Amino acid sequence: MGKKIKKEVEPPPKDVFDPLSVESKKAATVVLMLSSPEEEVLHKGCEALYKFALKGEENKLTLLELGALEPLFKLVTHEDPIVRRNATMVVGIMASHNDVKKSLRQLDVTSAFIARLAPEGNLQHLFEDVVIHEFASLCLVHMSVEYNSKVQIFEQGGLEPLIRLLGSPDPDVKKNSVECIYNLVQDFQSRAAIRELNVIPPLLELLKSDYPVIQLLSLKTLGIITIDRETRVILRENQGLDHLFKILETKEFNDLHVEALGVVGNCLEDVDTMQLIQQTGGLRKLLAFTEVSTLPEFQKNAAKAIAKAAADPENRKILNEQEVEKCLITLLGTDNEGTKIAASQAISAMCENLASKQTTGALGIPQLVQLLSSENEEVKEAAATALVNLTTAHPANVSAVAESDAIEPLISVLSCKRDGAVASAASVLTNLAMQEPLRLSIQSHGFMTAIVEPLNSTNSIVQSRAALAVAAMGCDAEARTELRNSGGLEPLVKLLHSKNDEVRRNACWAVMVCASDELTAAEMTRVGALDILNEINLSIGRKNNFSEAALEKILDHNLPQKYSQLGFLTSSNIILDGFYDFGQVKPGEKLLSLEELCTQKLNDHRAIILINSKLSEIEQATSISVEEKAQDTTSSKTGVSASSNRRGSRNNSLEDKPESPGRSSISKGSSREKGSRKGRGKKEEEKPKEEDLELSVPKILETPGKVLWIPPFDPILFDYITEVSRTILPLPTSKEQVVALAQSWQTELLLIPAYIVVNIIEHGMR
Repeated sequence: MGKKIKKEVEPPPKDVFDPLSVESKKAATVVLMLSSPEEEVLHKGCEALYKFALKGEENKLTLLELGALEPLFKLVTHEDPIVRRNATMVVGIMASHNDVKKSLRQLDVTSAFIARLAPEGNLQHLFEDVVIHEFASLCLVHMSVEYNSKVQIFEQGGLEPLIRLLGSPDPDVKKNSVECIYNLVQDFQSRAAIRELNVIPPLLELLKSDYPVIQLLSLKTLGIITIDRETRVILRENQGLDHLFKILETKEFNDLHVEALGVVGNCLEDVDTMQLIQQTGGLRKLLAFTEVSTLPEFQKNAAKAIAKAAADPENRKILNEQEVEKCLITLLGTDNEGTKIAASQAISAMCENLASKQTTGALGIPQLVQLLSSENEEVKEAAATALVNLTTAHPANVSAVAESDAIEPLISVLSCKRDGAVASAASVLTNLAMQEPLRLSIQSHGFMTAIVEPLNSTNSIVQSRAALAVAAMGCDAEARTELRNSGGLEPLVKLLHSKNDEVRRNACWAVMVCASDELTAAEMTRVGALDILNEINLSIGRKNNFSEAALEKILDHNLPQKYSQLGFLTSSNIILDGFYDFGQVKPGEKLLSLEELCTQKLNDHRAIILINSKLSEIEQATSISVEEKAQDTTSSKTGVSASSNRRGSRNNSLEDKPESPGRSSISKGSSREKGSRKGRGKKEEEKPKEEDLELSVPKILETPGKVLWIPPFDPILFDYITEVSRTILPLPTSKEQVVALAQSWQTELLLIPAYIVVNIIEHGMR
C-alpha cells in the first residue's frame, strides 16, 4: 500500500463574512438592526423589541424616541412572513401609547393593518395569520378610539374583515375584533353600515363565549347598535331576546346583567317588542328582577329603560297594566341617588297616562316630597319634575302634595343652583296655587320673597316659570305688597324685554295681574313697564294678548296717560281729582307730570285741563288758620264777609263729602266768570274775588325738610258738583237723573267736556 497523503483543509472564501453572534444590551443598537437586509437579523431584532415594549409604557416611548416606529411599520409589509408577523406584533403592542398613536396617524397606517386582517390562504401560514390578526386588530382597537381614525377605518372598508374575524378560533382575535367594532359603531354611519353586514348573528354567538370580557363587549356593542329601530327588528327576528333573558335569569352572569338590560331597554321602545315580552312573561320577570336586584346600576338602568319605553302611549298602557308604578315607587326608597333620579324620571314619563298618574299619586307622592329635602340637587330636580307632571290638571294629586307638607320644601328648592330644579318647583307651586286655600298657604310661607331670585335668573325656562308663578300668586293684595317690598317688580318688568316669546308672554301676564292695585302699578310704571309695553305693542311680532291687557291695566291707574294715549276712557275709569287732559300724545312721546307742566312758561299751545275740586289737607289747614286769624282781628264786628262764609261752607262741605270728580283748566278756565244758572235769579257780572283767584293758582309750600307742590283748586267746578249732586242724586232712577241733569244744566254743561259729565253721573250713582 502506498503512503497516505494528509488531505489539506481548504481555507474559507475570501469574499464570505464569517458568522458573528452579536449580543446587544442597548435598544438603540437593535433599532439600527431593523435596517439590515438579513431576515434572520430582522427576526431576532423585532422579537427583542417586542419583549422590550411589552415591559411597560416607558419602553414604548423610548422606542418611539429612538426612531423605531417608521422602520417597524415598513417591515409590517415585508415579504418574509416571520418578519411581517414579528413587526406587526411590535407595532400592535406599541399602539397603546398615546404618542405612538399620534405618530401612527401621521404615517397613515390604517389601510396597511386592515390588509393584514385578510387570510393568507395557505395552511402552513395559519399560525402566522392568527398572530397577525391578533396584533393588527389590536392596533386598530387603539387607533379606533380617535374620531379621525374611525372615519379612516370605515372608509377603507375595515368593518367587513372585522366582522368576519368574530368567528375566529382565537379568543384574542375575537376580543380585539368586537372591541374595535364597538368603538366604530359609536358613529351613526358605521351603525347603519354594520346592519347591512349582518353583524347580529355573530354577536349573539359571542354571548355563549367562555370569556366574560368577550360577552361583555358583545353586549356593549348590541347596546349601541340597537339604538336604531331597524337593528332591533333584526335582533328580535334572530331570537336575540331569548339570549338576553337567559343571561338575566342566570345568577352567575350578574356581572353581565347591567349590559344585557341595556339592550332589552332599547328593545322595549318598540311596541311590538313590548307586546312580545309581555306575552311571554318577560316583562313581569324584568320588573321582579329590578325590585329584588342588589345591583344599584341594574335598578337605575331598569328605571331608565322604563322611562324610554314610556315615551310611547301604547307602551305606557302596557306598563300600567303590569303595575310598573309599584316597582318605581319601590326604587324611590333605595339608597342609591342615581336610582332615585332614574325612578323619578320614569314616573314623570308614566304620568302622561292618566291611570298611572292616579296610581302614583295615591302611593308615591309622599316619597317624592321627601326627596325634595335631599342634599343632592339632581335628586331634588327629578322629584320636583315628577311632581309637576303629577299635579298638572289633577286636583286630587294637588291636594295629596299639600297634605304631604310639600309647600315649604318646594319654596326652599327655589334657591337651588340647578335651573331645572328651580323651574320645576315654581311650576308645582303654580299648580298648587290654582286652589285658593293652598295659594294663601303658599303666600304665608314667603313665596313672593323667594321668587325674586328666580326672576333674576338668566335661564329662559326659569324666567318663564317664575313669571307664571307670580301671575298665579299675584291675585292676592298681600302677595303683591310682598313682591313690591321685596324688590321683585323690577326684575319682573325687565323680563318684558326678553326675546323669548314664552318669557315675554308670561311676564306680561304677571304684570297684568300685579297691576290690579294702584301702588304696584305706580311702581311698575316707575321702573319702566309702561314704556316697554308701549314698545311691545307697537311691534307686530312681539305683542300678544297679555301685553295689550297689561298696558290697559296699568293705564287704568294712570288715567291722564290713558286719555292722552288712547283718546278715550272706559266706563270703569272714574275721574278723580288730579286728572288732567294734556291732549293727544304721539307714540313714544313722554307725558309730563302736572308739576313739570306748571313750571313751563305760558305759550299759545292748547290749554291743559285739570280736574281738582278739593283742597289739599295742607291748604285746608292753611285756610282755616288764616280765617281764625281774620276772625280774631275782626272780633268787634257782628259777622264775616260773604266770601269768607262761602269759603268756610265750601271747606266744611269738602270735609264731609268724599272726593268728587271734576275738571278745570290750568290756564284761563279757572278764572272764568260763572255762567247763568237756572233758578238763581239775575246774572252776576262781578269779577271773581281775590281769594278765589288765589285758590286757582298752583302753590309751593315749604315744610320742614322738603318742598311740596300743590295743584290749583277750582272753586267753580266745586260749585257745579255740589249743586248737581243736590239736584239729581235724590232722584230714584238713573234715567231721571240723566234727564234732570240735561234739562237743568244745559248752559253750564257747555263749559264741561262730555266725558266729565258722564263720570259725574256715574260717580253720583256709585
